[in-house]
Amino acid sequence: MSKLSLIINREYSSRVRKKSFLIMTFVMPLAFVLIILVPLLLSSVKDTKVREIAVIDARGLYLPRLQNTPNYRFMPCSDSTEAYRNQNKAGYYAYLLIEGNLIEGDPKVTVYSEQQIGPDLKDYVQSQLSQMASEDKIASYQIEGLEQIIRESKVRVRVETIRWTDDGNEQKTSSEISMIIGMIATMLIYVFIFAYGGMVMNGVIEEKSNRIVEIIVSSVKPFQLMMGKIIGIALVGLTQFFLWVVLLLVLLVVGSQFANIPLDGLSPSMPGMESSVPPGVLDSLQALNSIPVGKILFWFVLYFLGGYLLYASLFAAVGGAIDNSEDAQQFTLPMTIPVLFALYAGIYGASNPEGPLTIWCSFIPFTSPIVMMVRLPFGVPFWHLILSYGLLVLTFVFSTKLASKIYRTGILMYGKKITYKVLWQWIKPRR
Repeated sequence: MSKLSLIINREYSSRVRKKSFLIMTFVMPLAFVLIILVPLLLSSVKDTKVREIAVIDARGLYLPRLQNTPNYRFMPCSDSTEAYRNQNKAGYYAYLLIEGNLIEGDPKVTVYSEQQIGPDLKDYVQSQLSQMASEDKIASYQIEGLEQIIRESKVRVRVETIRWTDDGNEQKTSSEISMIIGMIATMLIYVFIFAYGGMVMNGVIEEKSNRIVEIIVSSVKPFQLMMGKIIGIALVGLTQFFLWVVLLLVLLVVGSQFANIPLDGLSPSMPGMESSVPPGVLDSLQALNSIPVGKILFWFVLYFLGGYLLYASLFAAVGGAIDNSEDAQQFTLPMTIPVLFALYAGIYGASNPEGPLTIWCSFIPFTSPIVMMVRLPFGVPFWHLILSYGLLVLTFVFSTKLASKIYRTGILMYGKKITYKVLWQWIKPRR
């Protein structure tokens, strides 16, 4: 086994055996599934508490038409707002004041309460009164059948999106689903670059502060040590990602059975599915089948490796140049800025995947690993992928060459204040 392989094996085995790795590997998928399933379970628990709303309707036009709900009961009240505020003997949840006719002048409705009311009550009252005001306004024109004409004139047009494939077929698509998948992939790449890149830097700093590196470099070259650490941690990241995917699938299946959510029953091809599922949901399921999941996963792994290797080499150089993590901020800031910019560009690109900013950022090596993830679900020309990834690989090779010079010089240097001028002296060509 070569020295590089030994270093890779050491980095990989030492980290996957840590309790923190095992905890994060198994806790994160569980937390993700709970985030999905708990709201579904809670939404099935109905609120049985009935709250009484005192209503003062100055002209008596709206209270008789206010419909009670399982949670809210509207009660007539003749007290003033001051009497309600000072006494509130009836124990009402809120006090609804309707002043005058809502179709005359400036309509005003006020809800008073001792505690902040929920948005559902406000939305319900607003919806009910708006509908009543519209009906009264229509009736004021005294045109026979006008309300029915207006109701029948409201037409909702449903727009479908179809993409022509290279083989001439048609595929139903959904920009919303593509946007969600792209944003998830973008956030994962963003988190992985920072998490595992920071792991490389902290590992170098720890070995340097403990003087372990002095023993290691006596038998291996600094470049081998740096690349072994980078590749070993990359394998840790890939292992964790693979385990997350497997565990998420298992937990989602088990959790869906526990929560009585038949995931396998949502196939749009099943008999009777068209009648049991709303058209919008059925379209989304059909559009989900058109997403090239395999292609996205393939390029996700490649861009994760490319982006990680690029930034990890820079993080390793910073770790080799400084003595403690407190000094890292001034050197990690220039690396943080393009990653954050890439994240914001990715968020923008989710709604405009073919915009100039999104396309250019998907080619720039320091932003392409994050931004390209947003474009992939929408479809990317193959030459875009090849050019983007080729530039990323070339930049990684160049940055590794520069980072190795800093790493080789700084790894055995202690107590010296490092500045950008000093780093430039380390990497500039010697004459």
